[in-house]
Amino acid sequence: MKPSIAKLAAPVIECVSRQTISRWRGGHWTEEQDQLAVEVPVALEFNDVSHAVMLATPCDLESFALGFALSEGIVETRAEFRGAAVEESELGITVHCEISGHAFLKLKQRRRNMTGRTGCGLCGVESLEQVFRTLPPLPAGLPISSQAMRAALKSLAALQPLNRLTGGMHAAGWSTPDGRLLQVCEDVGRHNALDKLIGRMTERELSFRDGFLLITSRASVEMVQKAAMVGIAGLVAISAPTALAVKTAKCAGMTLVAFARGDEFVAYAHGNGIEGTV
Repeated sequence: MKPSIAKLAAPVIECVSRQTISRWRGGHWTEEQDQLAVEVPVALEFNDVSHAVMLATPCDLESFALGFALSEGIVETRAEFRGAAVEESELGITVHCEISGHAFLKLKQRRRNMTGRTGCGLCGVESLEQVFRTLPPLPAGLPISSQAMRAALKSLAALQPLNRLTGGMHAAGWSTPDGRLLQVCEDVGRHNALDKLIGRMTERELSFRDGFLLITSRASVEMVQKAAMVGIAGLVAISAPTALAVKTAKCAGMTLVAFARGDEFVAYAHGNGIEGTV
């Protein structure tokens, strides 16, 4: 019998793996130590029913589960998410989540197989209708300033310790209107990093209205949808957007900025509200 959530002890899992490598440089080989990002299968169970298996970095998994539940519409509020516990096995990690009876009933009615992998936003979707979610109306967010984006971008690297070690991590960060990064979460998968950030902010009762989202990846439609599901009205990406992401952001009323690097950026949706550009 599976132990109760209250009795499960959180495992200690390394997020970085040290390995011996051979490096070719200057015409000869050298043997060195390198540090690699860890990714493991993480199964998310809701009320003892398996719902998704993702490849993820094994840190902040309770936050990941909560953020996933919110961004995928499994629960509508923090109160519907009763708790989570992490259990490790030889095959991977299972996060046992308890949600309210009402949320579980809704989940069973629209349940889909979402077995996925890093970088795969729609793996397992069973019909075209499931691709395009009905997004809640976005509240009016605070204006994003070019100065704030520049400040947040400048400080992001220092808040990515796992990426400094491995060079293989995505990050999602939350910036205040003046460019201070309050929270940054890392993962090998861009969707996972965002879910971890959503979960952590919800746990700490931080508002999604007071600032903007900064991501190190491209702005795919899944990233826009996840952000919109929790009320984020401003998304700034370091890399490119997709056409569908831009279309979705425009329809949702989300300010979408991409190719944000240094003093330069491109506004793809609702950029007329960006301050400091006139």
